[in-house]
Order: sequence, then structure tokens, then C-alpha cells
Amino acid sequence: MALSIQKIVQILHAKWFGINDATIDNISIDSRSLQNGSQTLFFALVGPNNDAHVYISALIEKGVQNFVVTHIPENLENNANFLVVANTLDSLQLFAAYYRNLFDFPVIGLTGSNGKTIVKEWLNFLLSPDYNIIRSPKSYNSQVGVPLSIVAINEKHNLGIFEAGISTRNEMEKLETIIRPTIGILTNIGSAHDEGFTGIGEKIKEKLKLFQNAKILIYHKDKTIDAFIDSKLKTFSWSFKDEGADVFITKKLDFDQTLLKIRHQKTEFEIKIPFQDEASIENALQCMMALLYFSYDAKTIKDRIGLLFPVEMRLKLKNGINNTTLIDDSYSSDFQSLKIALDFLESQKQYKKKTLILSDIFQSGLSNEDLYSKVSHLIVSNKIDRVIGIGETISAFKNKFPNCVTFKNTESCIAAIHELNFSNETILIKGARTFHFEKIVAALEEKTHETVLEINLNAISHNLNFYKSKLKPATKMMAMVKAFGYGSGGFEIAKLLEHHKVDYLGVAFADEGISLKTAGIHLPIMVLNPENTSFSAIIQHQLEPEIYSMKGLNAFLKIAEQKKLNHFPIHIKLDTGMHRLGFEEENLEELIATLKENKLVTVKSILSHMATSDDLNHRDFALSQIDLFEKLSSKLMRELRIKPIRHILNTSGISNFPDAQYDMVRLGIGLYGVSNDVREQKYLENVGTLKSIISQIRTIDAEESVGYGRRFVADKTTKIATIPIGYADGISRHWGNGVGFVTINNQKATIVGSICMDMLMVDVSEINCNEGDQVIIFGESPTVIYMAEQLQTIPYEILTSISQRVKRMFYRE
Repeated sequence: MALSIQKIVQILHAKWFGINDATIDNISIDSRSLQNGSQTLFFALVGPNNDAHVYISALIEKGVQNFVVTHIPENLENNANFLVVANTLDSLQLFAAYYRNLFDFPVIGLTGSNGKTIVKEWLNFLLSPDYNIIRSPKSYNSQVGVPLSIVAINEKHNLGIFEAGISTRNEMEKLETIIRPTIGILTNIGSAHDEGFTGIGEKIKEKLKLFQNAKILIYHKDKTIDAFIDSKLKTFSWSFKDEGADVFITKKLDFDQTLLKIRHQKTEFEIKIPFQDEASIENALQCMMALLYFSYDAKTIKDRIGLLFPVEMRLKLKNGINNTTLIDDSYSSDFQSLKIALDFLESQKQYKKKTLILSDIFQSGLSNEDLYSKVSHLIVSNKIDRVIGIGETISAFKNKFPNCVTFKNTESCIAAIHELNFSNETILIKGARTFHFEKIVAALEEKTHETVLEINLNAISHNLNFYKSKLKPATKMMAMVKAFGYGSGGFEIAKLLEHHKVDYLGVAFADEGISLKTAGIHLPIMVLNPENTSFSAIIQHQLEPEIYSMKGLNAFLKIAEQKKLNHFPIHIKLDTGMHRLGFEEENLEELIATLKENKLVTVKSILSHMATSDDLNHRDFALSQIDLFEKLSSKLMRELRIKPIRHILNTSGISNFPDAQYDMVRLGIGLYGVSNDVREQKYLENVGTLKSIISQIRTIDAEESVGYGRRFVADKTTKIATIPIGYADGISRHWGNGVGFVTINNQKATIVGSICMDMLMVDVSEINCNEGDQVIIFGESPTVIYMAEQLQTIPYEILTSISQRVKRMFYRE
């Protein structure tokens, strides 16, 4: 975004009271945001409980100079640029609508009662290998959230996916003007926000307004919905029951999956999805329909749909205390989602006995009498053995439920947990956010006594796309997965990168590449440091070696001749100043002579490595490396009459030397959420979180010591917690003795004494904690960057030091 303040004045039909012209590159409504700056346009929204005009003076002091307001606060007239309008929310929406019209690419608009966010996130996952997607962040689907989502579009995006959520009539037309979807998807229509409409018909009509100018509407065929669809709107429907739908589907449960047979036009094919609950099946089918509309072939649809994953941790199965299974749906409570959750409970139950913990139900659109009568019928039909109700309203209808006990609030229920005698049962925990049922989940969840490195695959995707956005359209991407994915894990990350269609993977040694190929990775894999003894295995597993010396080249050619290879791909490494590995300028004539007319191998790429790409104090040296690489690689290409891929940039080089992208770049540590640039770091997401638990807590007196060598001696009564992780797990001993800390319950706990082989000790005197509580070794706090700074090393060493005995757990949010 780069719009002049004068242009925005015209767009908003505002009265301008200004001190200077300005270029706007950021829109904000949050006075707390650290991204607010001199080129920010701040919309001072006025709500029932807040008026952002009161923050304008403080924002001016922080450097913000441009404001959209309904009035200019007293004594500030000549201190900033003010665009005075009648209504700041209307103006935000007007600006977003104008901004949306600057872009002409397909936009998917989603609305419905349930499933919008899940379908959006799944579509993003399914389509992201082929599109640069802009989508609503989280659930930004409101009158404010939608405009903020839209203004994040940039010129690199070629597909949009936006949610539109409404709670009453006369809201959707505004969102339609802003989103202007070309493709519509109507998700499940349920009871959420029923109170905002006179009936289901009015709700459907209001939601369908989002698609009044769309080219196509994708939806689950239904007679009630059909009655309200404009005959001029082209539709693409699916159904399990109505064979008149465009796509007819039959389903069959298959262990923990669902087998779906798809009939579309004159073709039939099958897909499997890793879910059995009705909500996930419906959401997955909405996504499948979008893939069909985008003309994906059956194999691609099958492969991608099979990789779908749970979103937002809702309806997540967890192990509970005393041989129980928990179904955690602790963030929503409405009648429709209760039906879905009970279906999930039935399909996932591990124990015959079933318990429901349920809060007051909101947004039903029914009287309490009717609502809880329906809930009672639902619970009886699902053969729930006992109900634990929480909330004043559900308590008043206690007599409608079999074997029911109620509590006025969550705290009183938690206080009675042990008296409720949970054991050998499946427990569905379902409550509105305001009841904070996550506390009940925490009280019932089994504490796992293990150290684990959690890897956020969404963060890897985000970081990959961040660096992709810096590349020219034709520039290829090699992603480095050497050293067990920088300590994060090899295969799982490689599989994700393959899904995102990176061009190459890079590993250090042959055994890493062999492991990936054996596990089923099909991407070309370059081995950066091949040993001569590994050449036969490299050839056998179709890996591609980096060749950096005449000795290595001759050794490979000898084996290539024995195996009668024909144009086997190799990669020539040039030394341009790193002085580690590579051919130097004086070696080039011999290299050229050896490769000329040689049909055993093909030079797939020519590469070099920069020594100072992360340090702009050595910019001249870096530029000299690039110049030498240009000179030497050009000579090779000219003499050998070849056009290989050329690449010299690593993660830091991508950002600092964009003019040297050549044909490909190599993304390493940045993929894992670490940048050497403080400004760039804020755009990356943390990938790895190393977690453990408190094994034991003890209190020691003054003059008592902790650990080997008595390197910590208490000067007062001190509470010490022992954590089961040590230097054998990869935690540096230099991190002990007061240098480092861990995080427990969002508080810093200083490491005391020497770090042992299998454990370390921390001071928790000022922290309210218990044995079994979670401990963050690194992640958001402390970060690996902070640890590296304190230990006078680099983040690479921190990450790659984590022992293989530490379990890796991969997840998507």
C-alpha cells in the first residue's frame, strides 16, 4: 500500500485539516500497536465502551501523523493531519472497498453459521502450493475485521479467501461491498446468532447477500436454501441425498477415516479424509468442491484432502486422569455445535461411560424452556450417562437432565473435581469462552512427564511464504533440511516443503538424503558435503552431489563410468572468499577440461557461499564475492556451453542482496523462524518450542547448596524446582549458574547451580507452581536468539544441539 493522504481525502470525502502531505502504507485501529508510525493512517473508531479519539495525543507523541476522526481533539489542530468524517467505521469500510477494487484476482467469500474459519484455513492449505493467498487472519470476519483483512492485500497476491460473519440483518451488504467475492462458499447454517433474525429464512437471505455479484456459489444442496437463491446466480452444489446436485457423494466410515465416493459429471473417484465427525466431513467437502471448481484433477484432490488437519485445537482428543479420554471443545457453546460435538463423542469414545460437562448455552434464538428441552432430548438420544452443568441458567433446568449435578460457576466445579470421581469414561467438555473451561481441561488432563520439542508446521509455512514474497517470480527456492532440519526434524518438514512445491531440498551428508528418499520424499535433494565413499549410495538413491574439488570430481566420474551413467546431475561449488570448500579461479581450466564433452554428468547448478551476508559492515566483501561468482560462473557457462541454475544467496542474502538472486536461493535458518535482522525478525513466526515439566519442588534453607560442586549456595530460604532436561539433551552447561532461565506459568525462573546430564534446577521462590507444571526451555521466552546472545554463539548451535532423544511433536494450529 502506498497512497497519498490527499488521495485518501478524496476516497473518504473527508474534510482535511493538515500540516503536510504524506504517503500512507499502513492502516491501524489499535493504539497499542508497535507498528504505528509516521506513515500509518489511524482510524479513531468509536464503540459503546471505547472512543479511540482519547488516544490521539499519545499517538502523536509516538510519531503517528495521520488520523481519520469525527472531530479534532482539543489543542491538537496543528499537530497532525486530520481527515474529518461523519463516521469513522463507515470510512474504514469505504476505504477498504476502494482498496479492494484496486486488485483483480479471484476472491473466495465464505459465510455461514459454522465452519467458516476451518474451511478458510483448509482452503489456504490446499491451494497455497499454487497461489499466493491473502486470507482473513484468524476470525477477522466482522464489520471491523473484514476491512482490516482486505487492506492487507498486496500486488503479489493472486487469490483471496475472506470470511464474512454477521449477527443480525442489514450487515452483509457492507461486507459484500468490501470483499466483492467472485467465488462464494456457504458453509453450515446453524443456530448461532438466531436472536438477530426473525427466522431461518431471514438469516439465509441475509447471508446470501454476500454472493449477489459472485460468479459461482458452492453450497450443500438444501431445499430451504434453494428457495432463497437468486435464479441469476450460478451454483455448484453437492449432496449425499439429492442426485440432482452437481456433485453426488456417498460415504463410508473406514477405521478412523471416512471414505467418500465422488460422482461429478461423467467421472467418479474416491477420496479419504482423516475425520469421521459430520462437521469435518462437511467442511472437507466444501474444500473439495472448491478444488473441483478450480479444475484440479482427482489425484491431486485425493492427495491434498488426505492431509487435512484439525484447526484451532477444537474437538481435540486428550488423555485424562484415571483412564479417561477428554474431548476438548472448551471455546464454544451453541445448540448446533453441541449436536456436532456429541456426534464426535460417539465416534471417538474409548470408554462405554459418557459424561458431558456443559455450560449455559448462548445464541440459540430460543426461549430457555424450549432450548433446554431440546438439549435434554439431544442428551438422552445420545445416551449420555451423566451431565455436569455449569452456569445459573442450566442449573435452573437441572431436572431436565438424567443423572445431573450442576454448579453456579467453573471455580466451584474445579473445587469439586475429586468428589466427582472421574474414571474409565469419555468426557466431552463444552462451554462458552466466558466460562473458561480450559481450566477444567487442565485439571482433568493427564500430566505427561516427558520433554518434547514442539514444531509448529504453520509457522514454517508462514516463514517460507515470507521469504518467497521477497523473490522475483522466476527465482527458485532450495530449502535446507540438513542437520535433522536444524534440529527440528527432517521428514515431517521435508514433506511440508514438498507440499509447498519448493524446488530443491538441501542436506549436508548422504545419509540425511537417503533417509528422506527412503521415507518417500520425491523432491530433488542436493548433498552439500558428500564424502567420496558415499558416491555409490548417492547414485543409488538418486541424490545430487555437490562437487567442490578435482579429487572429488574424478572420484565421482570414475564411479559414474563404472555404472555407465548418462548426464547424472551434479552441482559445482565455487570458492569466492569463504575459503571452506569449492573450486578456486586457478582450478577452472582443469575443471573445464575435465567436464567438456563429458556425457557421464550434467552440471545442474553452479553455486557459492557468502561469508558475510548477515553483516552489512562487510558489504563490500560480500559484493566482491558476488562479482567473483558472476565472473567464474559465467566463464564456466561460456566454456562448457551450458545454462545451469546459479545460486549464491542464503537466508540473510535473500534480504540483504536481492539483486543477486540469480536463478535460485537457499533458505536455511530463516525457515525455522530466525533472522539476523532485528527488523525482519518480527515478521517471522517461532517454529520450535522446547518444553518439559517440573519433576520435584523442594525448599532449602540459607547456606544450603544445589547441584554438583555447590556452585549455588542459597542466601535465604529458597524454593527449588528440578526439571528433567540437561546437557545430554543439548542444553549447554554455560546456560546454568544464573546465566539462563526457563519460563514457568509466564514467569522467569533462573537456572541455579550447574546443569546436570539429565536435569537442571531453577529458583521458583516467587512463582506459584506445582510439580507437573509445564516448563518452557525455549520458544517465545527465552528465544533461541536471546540464548545465543547470552552464550556468545549463534542460534544454529542452540537448535542443532537438541538431542535425538528429545521427542519431536509436530502440529498445526
